[in-house]
Amino acid sequence: MIIYKDIITGDEVLSDSYDIKEVDGVVYEADGAMITVKKGVDVDIGANPSTEEGDEELEDGEERVINIVNSFRLQQTQFDKKSYLTYLKGYMKTLKAKLQEKGKSEEEVKDFETKAQAYAKKIIANFKDYDFYTGESMNPDGMVVLLNYREDGTTPYVIVWKHGLEEMKV
Repeated sequence: MIIYKDIITGDEVLSDSYDIKEVDGVVYEADGAMITVKKGVDVDIGANPSTEEGDEELEDGEERVINIVNSFRLQQTQFDKKSYLTYLKGYMKTLKAKLQEKGKSEEEVKDFETKAQAYAKKIIANFKDYDFYTGESMNPDGMVVLLNYREDGTTPYVIVWKHGLEEMKV
């Protein structure tokens, strides 16, 4: 299995256990799913809720979450359009420097910049459709993972910057 880590923070943000596809040569999209997880400790006191006037329909301590967000302990954050643009400019500058550090050619860096700018315009055009998540460390310099829903309105998917990830084989 391959775990994708944020090259700035080291936070794990995705793995190849999800259906990942590259989009526009600059981001990866991965479909998630809504799952039910138990929270806290499950204590069985032996009581029968139907005879104890309890409500059988509610499962105490359960929560509906998006599997990718839950698996990688992504933390929801908030942006308005202006603050997101400010963040994105700084993040892209950091990614460009990381690419240059890794010895990428000037042509490859220029290609990244062009594709990233084009994709950023798509994000801004549909800004209200996204939820924003940071990695577990909540480092403000790291990658912000975007979450949206497919056309069916029920399938969540995340968007991560391809060049902001490093692969770790497990």
